[in-house]
Amino acid sequence: MTIFKRAALAAALATTALGAGIAPAYAAAPQALKDEVAAEVEAQRKQIQVMVDQIFSYAEPGFQEVKTSEYLTGILEKNGFTVTRGVAGIPTAFTATWGKGGPKIALGSDIDDVLGVSQTPGLPYLKPLVEGAPGHGEGHNSGMPLMVAAALAAKKVMTKHGLEGRLMLWPGVAEELLATKAYYVRAGLFKDVDASIFTHVSSDFSTGYGEMGNNGMVSVEYSFKGKTAHSAGMPWEGRSALDAVEIMDVAWNFRREHLPLTQRSHMIITNGGGQPNVVPDQASIWYFFRERTFADIRKLYEVGNDIAKAAALATGTTMTQQTLGYAAPNFGNKPLAEAAYANIKAVGMPRWSADDQAFAQAAQTLNDRKIEPLKSEVTELSTPENRKPSTGGGSDDIGDIMWAVPTITIRFPSNIPNMIGHNSTSAFAMATPIAHKGVEAGAKAVAMTVLDIVTTPQLVTDARTYFTDVQLKTDVYDPVLSDKDLPAIWLNERNMQLYRPMMEKYYYNPAKYSTYLDQLGVKYPTLTKPAE
Repeated sequence: MTIFKRAALAAALATTALGAGIAPAYAAAPQALKDEVAAEVEAQRKQIQVMVDQIFSYAEPGFQEVKTSEYLTGILEKNGFTVTRGVAGIPTAFTATWGKGGPKIALGSDIDDVLGVSQTPGLPYLKPLVEGAPGHGEGHNSGMPLMVAAALAAKKVMTKHGLEGRLMLWPGVAEELLATKAYYVRAGLFKDVDASIFTHVSSDFSTGYGEMGNNGMVSVEYSFKGKTAHSAGMPWEGRSALDAVEIMDVAWNFRREHLPLTQRSHMIITNGGGQPNVVPDQASIWYFFRERTFADIRKLYEVGNDIAKAAALATGTTMTQQTLGYAAPNFGNKPLAEAAYANIKAVGMPRWSADDQAFAQAAQTLNDRKIEPLKSEVTELSTPENRKPSTGGGSDDIGDIMWAVPTITIRFPSNIPNMIGHNSTSAFAMATPIAHKGVEAGAKAVAMTVLDIVTTPQLVTDARTYFTDVQLKTDVYDPVLSDKDLPAIWLNERNMQLYRPMMEKYYYNPAKYSTYLDQLGVKYPTLTKPAE
């Protein structure tokens, strides 16, 4: 019996078990195929290192991922994928598709970085490459290399054995702004997708299903318009837009006491006026409002709108507002998560070297972080039953895709435990063997899960059934976006106009240097900080 007939038989048995009311052990692709696809990922070990290091060196924030997108689409086109650029009206967004017939599988991960956290990789202490520039202090340089490696491996095995299926790779643009995936969904990018796998960097190797315990979010900027006047000569003639911004900030902070514990809200002043002796006629404030459910996000947003209107009324100014982004609460698909988790367990954690462990400990020690070795075991499957009750927290706009098609997130082990998120400490390992090994492990798990999906029709059916009969019974997708809201593609443009010329000299040149650390002259593992 061929491996393909065995796959068909396994699917048939699973269908029979469901019909008989028996809880099935989800059928999976034959082990021979999984061994083969894992070997194909391993064969890309050098390319994985180059991709991870290259994107780290570009260090591009949201909506400015120009070099990163060019690089990734170039690789995919050379490997037979059809690339569509500028999707959903976003210049750095794309889809890359391959295959025909069978289930369509979306594979995505984020590519943007964080402002102000430039960091020399491979050092366990703070040392920016370019002071004040953006950097990969979230590790988003690793996710799309993982997906590319997984897709190329799966494509090769599927082609060799005549397996039908379609792959669609896509990048998470401006995830740190939570500003694109709702627009992807609105543009119909996932309308014919059967299953979606997303990855995010972590220090663990895990996945989960159900309501994931994080917050959804709406991002909105309030702009106030007043009247200029001489601040000393005739201030009574002015109407200060900055006063309105400050009143809104104070009023919101008083209101916090009377908001649910699950909310998270934070702001920056994006325009505070020109100079002190001119009453500011223009000022603006940008909020992230986060909550657990679609209804509660909308309520929090409406509270913000009311306070902004009150601030304008109090100061004799006018107010306009603009939605800059949205993220739905996350909800993972159970059948897909269970299939992926079986593959995560089969792959296991990377084999960390003594140098890897020493570097991780040095990073923790020199930055007063909790000492914890790189993990040696995969994390248990996260379920509604074993998750601790959540009082809110961060957001990820993969949630919007999760409410469009059956989706899971796989967290892969490319970083050091207990580093600070959105901070230079989270960039220390992201162009080192720790990152490279974690990406390879994650790519194997993703590629194996792709084979499960294309060889097991019942898995696709069960994923859709869970999506419609369980997930969609818990809440209704209700994004705080109007038809007039468009992606805020201008964000971070000025930042990169300032910093890109200084950053370009640090772009990785793999034709000349084996690794990015070699190019930077960083010895791995560096374990101490030089005397100042």
